[in-house]
Amino acid sequence: MAEDLKKMYKTIMDDHFTPNMEISFADKDKRQTLFYEKVTWTIDNVEKGLRYGENPGQEAALYKLVNGNLILGETEIIQPGRYLASDIELLQSGKHPGKTNLTDADNSLNILRYFKDKPTVVIVKHNNPCGVAQSDTLEDAYIKANMADRIAAFGGCITVNRAVDKATAETINRQYAEVVVAPDFEEGVMDIFAKKKNLRVIRIGNIDRLTDFVGQRFVEFKSLIDGGIVAQWSFVPAARSKDDLNTAECEYKGKQYSINREPTEKEYNDMLFGWLVESGVTSNSVIYVKDLVTVGIGTGEQDRVGVAEIARDKAYRKLADRYCFEMYQIPYNELKDEDKKEEIDNRVASEKGGLIGSAMVSDAFFPFRDGVDVGLSEGVSAVIQPGGSNNDYQSIEACNKADATMVYTGQRSFKH
Repeated sequence: MAEDLKKMYKTIMDDHFTPNMEISFADKDKRQTLFYEKVTWTIDNVEKGLRYGENPGQEAALYKLVNGNLILGETEIIQPGRYLASDIELLQSGKHPGKTNLTDADNSLNILRYFKDKPTVVIVKHNNPCGVAQSDTLEDAYIKANMADRIAAFGGCITVNRAVDKATAETINRQYAEVVVAPDFEEGVMDIFAKKKNLRVIRIGNIDRLTDFVGQRFVEFKSLIDGGIVAQWSFVPAARSKDDLNTAECEYKGKQYSINREPTEKEYNDMLFGWLVESGVTSNSVIYVKDLVTVGIGTGEQDRVGVAEIARDKAYRKLADRYCFEMYQIPYNELKDEDKKEEIDNRVASEKGGLIGSAMVSDAFFPFRDGVDVGLSEGVSAVIQPGGSNNDYQSIEACNKADATMVYTGQRSFKH
């Protein structure tokens, strides 16, 4: 049985998707058609498309937009020929990419496009970021992103916004990764990556121009069980700078409520960083950020207080694992010495999972103050959320009592 399961992952199906696809939007006097071309790669002299879909046995194909235009109202689709994940260059591929590798790379670019000024690393697993960090060097950004959730980063997709240097490549090679995506690779780096036979190394030159994609929209398609399709424009975060945010205030039963304290520059930076990372996190979600590094990421929950607790609990667990790995070079779950475990647990508890002084980020408003209270009880000093709840006054009161600050984006950031 075990061998059959292993064989399943090695079985690659030839897909039967056509080489071209057209999608037309038509009304009585106008037709707008988008023209797509199937993407393949030549690997070992064999032309191959996607390895498989979300699971082995599911055929899948990748298409890139090669022609056509779509304007609905005042919104225009991103122009053909400006390729990112739909035109990847495989430099090394022990296995050619499957659908999940591709969508992981795409969502990492979705996040990465908002960060240009500093080396930034996004590590994605199952289409959600598990670690995102900025720093002064690419290697340090990678170390911080990886250590934010070393466990989930195992076998993940690492995407960076700078050419990979030798030091970063050597550090990446100490862990197991499925994919590395970068705008370029310095001399000697591919020799280092060649030691990892199954590592997919992908170059996307347009990463250097990723900020050009900020504010650009494309059409998202969601197929329904009966063959129906929901089409929508892609999400664009409106709040991308300090000036786009408003300090929290509201009126309730004739009384005005407002936040007592303006955020510091550091808090603004962490909140904006977290809000833009949040745009790539599956909803309903809450994340915590400190010093431009994700501390805890809670994804895909049904209730807001629950996801705030999950993100908090993950922050504690991931920090314990990080300390254990740094001290003893083994995962926390493999540490048998109870005294050493207790020492780590006490350190993590005293630091409240690294959450003291962090920013709390929520993709939708808090319907009650219990969600905000989860973060505030751990030492969160700043909260960023859309605002608009009937009970915003409760969250404002909670922040003021804890001497924390809070800002509104005025926009929800759901991603399903």
